[in-house]
Amino acid sequence: MSSNFKSAPASHTEPVRGGNFYRLAIVGAGSLKGKEVADVLNDRNFPSIDVKLLDDDQALGKLEAVGDEVTFIQNVRTEQFQNTDFTFFASDPESTRKNWKTARNAGSAIVDLSSALEDEPETAVRSPWIERQLGQPLMPELQPGPAVVAHPAAVVLALLLLRVQKAGAVKRAVATVFEPASEHGQKGMDELHEQTVNLLSFQPMPKNVFDVQVAFNMVARYGDHSVPALATVESRVLKHYQRIVGKDAPLPSLLLVQAPIFHGHAFAIHLELDQVADVESIARALAGEHVNLTHGAEDAPTNVNAAGQSDIQVSIAADASHPNGFWLWAASDNLRIAAANAVECAETMAATRPRGKIQ
Repeated sequence: MSSNFKSAPASHTEPVRGGNFYRLAIVGAGSLKGKEVADVLNDRNFPSIDVKLLDDDQALGKLEAVGDEVTFIQNVRTEQFQNTDFTFFASDPESTRKNWKTARNAGSAIVDLSSALEDEPETAVRSPWIERQLGQPLMPELQPGPAVVAHPAAVVLALLLLRVQKAGAVKRAVATVFEPASEHGQKGMDELHEQTVNLLSFQPMPKNVFDVQVAFNMVARYGDHSVPALATVESRVLKHYQRIVGKDAPLPSLLLVQAPIFHGHAFAIHLELDQVADVESIARALAGEHVNLTHGAEDAPTNVNAAGQSDIQVSIAADASHPNGFWLWAASDNLRIAAANAVECAETMAATRPRGKIQ
């Protein structure tokens, strides 16, 4: 079963080709990322005439809203990819690896939110937000390789560090990133909830996802049986950062901490510039698309305030012990940023893509 999105024209940062409407598939449509992709497609009025919601057996038959319509999630089968122009893989990495070549061979362009394809040949780790910030031109490709959406924490760090450099060269950057349970999908959210409830009722805690207590706790390492390990995610953030920024911004020292929060990244970033600057100049440098600077206590960045927002919430404070030092406290919606960059990847690919399979 499929569904129609709004077909009215809308403003896109990267224009899609006028008059063309595309057939889409979302693999992992029942996941948190999959639902967010569907929402962003609708919000941006992506020119689609058919959207297939696909997932594994556990999600089969579930009803999901796609724009103003409700449709069923179907099983992932080869025939589902026929005549599909774009396939978003919001599934677990194993499902992506199992199915992406089938979609590609059917003529579909691939947008991967699972990072399963990050080391595949011809794959590009992408963030259109960072490409625009760097002024990188859109290179037309009739058959583009898979686009792996950069980790949302890497996108936030890259955008902030690139912007700050307008106020002065960054001599050193140190970031602590507070990871939410939603980065592990619905299972991570459920385990944090169950651990919280069980602790308060003095019951044994489930540890199937994190293999460690995360409720009312912060850890820099998961249990030995947790996959992926927190160190693996940390390495991925740095790798994606380097692949989208290159040499245009310094590589930050990074510590990833699992926080007892359900949703949204939080960032404590210390910056040391090579010259004296002030909070006002840093604020002017950071201002722009996708960054919302806050000033008062009421609108201070929190993962709660950032929920559902595409903008990164940021506050700035001078380092009292260092004249060239500053602290950025930031928060962002990890799922929204990943989905927004995924849809914008498809928009840039649609600008030069013919409809259907290339013969």
